[in-house]
Amino acid sequence: MTVQIIDFDAGNEILSWSGLLDAFAKGHQLPKAEIGDTFLYRDPDTMLSRSAWIDGLGVAVKTATIFPGNVQSGAPAINGSVSLFSDDDGSLEAMLDFHLITKWKTAGDSLYAASLLANPDAERILIVGTGAVAGNMVGAYRSVFPAAQISVWGRNRVNCDRFAEAHGVQAVQDLEASVGEAHIICTATMSTEPVIKGDWLQPGQHLDLIGAYRPDMREVDDTALQRAKIFVDSFATTLDHIGELKIPLSSGAIGRESVIADFYTPDAFQRDADDITICKNGGGAHLDLMTCRHLLDLWNAR
Repeated sequence: MTVQIIDFDAGNEILSWSGLLDAFAKGHQLPKAEIGDTFLYRDPDTMLSRSAWIDGLGVAVKTATIFPGNVQSGAPAINGSVSLFSDDDGSLEAMLDFHLITKWKTAGDSLYAASLLANPDAERILIVGTGAVAGNMVGAYRSVFPAAQISVWGRNRVNCDRFAEAHGVQAVQDLEASVGEAHIICTATMSTEPVIKGDWLQPGQHLDLIGAYRPDMREVDDTALQRAKIFVDSFATTLDHIGELKIPLSSGAIGRESVIADFYTPDAFQRDADDITICKNGGGAHLDLMTCRHLLDLWNAR
């Protein structure tokens, strides 16, 4: 079997947000993924290896190195590799560009949650953060909420203004006021302390939480979680691994029953008009696998 090698530009050209959301919906109808995560730390750096096996889709292994200090020298903070193996015989089928799969999987994860939970007529979207993930969310949200006005807030005013100009969105300075006005709020930061306070939230809002990926990281406070209906992309990759939920569950600020459902029970993703909803994006390898298989199917069908 020929191993397909798919680079960023070639893969990016044939993927679409609507197609990926369909792939996620179909993927979660298959048997639940077997998932294995390994974290290695050398503060402030992290190596994360995630693997997933889904009966019917195969096996994906994705390894990421996160070196936050690289930003100071202009180098990417995140690097890695993705391998896709056959479900039939375990042979290597494809090597896929790490940044390509990360872009589409990460943004698609939160876009899928928003498509299930957010007001479909949302008029204002606030993105908190000015990195690559935040940039990818602009295009993702526009595919489902084309009429919404998108704004961005960042700690660094210069970077925020540059981001806004590059992506055709509005830069804002007052985070509290901007949170209060938004229908959808997306956090994509590297923060270890909450940047969004629950007292700022308004009825009917939906929050997509992306940034926290380590046990010591959070983007919203206890009050936000206590006021909201909480959902996750996967119980297996969030509850015991990510500080956003691990910390408040350990302290008793919320109970396990507060986390209502993951993507394997999409019918449970329901809300009343005045509910505040939160979905934590854990970015598990099963979503990388669904993305890789969807991309390879498109590639082979060209």
